[in-house]
Amino acid sequence: MRTPVDVLIRRVDPEVPLPAYGHPGDAGADLVTTEAAELAPGERAVLPTGVSIALPDGYAAFVHPRSGLAARCGVALVNAPGTVDAGYRGEIKVIVVNLDPRESVRFERFDRIAQLVVQQVEKVRFHEVAELPGSARAEGGFGSTGGHAAVDGSTGGNRYASVVSDREGQ
Repeated sequence: MRTPVDVLIRRVDPEVPLPAYGHPGDAGADLVTTEAAELAPGERAVLPTGVSIALPDGYAAFVHPRSGLAARCGVALVNAPGTVDAGYRGEIKVIVVNLDPRESVRFERFDRIAQLVVQQVEKVRFHEVAELPGSARAEGGFGSTGGHAAVDGSTGGNRYASVVSDREGQ
């Protein structure tokens, strides 16, 4: 087992619980909101978490959605995952959106709204070149490996797609 990374944390709201892992082995620690909010269908809000952190250099934290909120309530994060850079010291805030077409969703103070995943990240140097080396994939993207059929029967494309082939394991 790897040694945990030490992250300094400050409570912006003195009553907020610190982020915590729900189960051993979980990748994300739960973040809560410090403000109640109600979102109508299609509405979004920026919810405060009541904490700020200081990450070591070479690390970033990523704010991920909670699958239970997505499945039960249609709640998603607008910029998922949100990135918290090592140099950021402000309060972590979460941009949530209600994607349910009919029902409003209500958040109460200290409801879990997202999860925070801390990861080591590489710093890179960019080297401009006239041509990139070849690869098997080349410039294929956005569905180039198949799995979805467009309305006209072609694969890939930006037209309406069917997920039947993915469901059937094709």
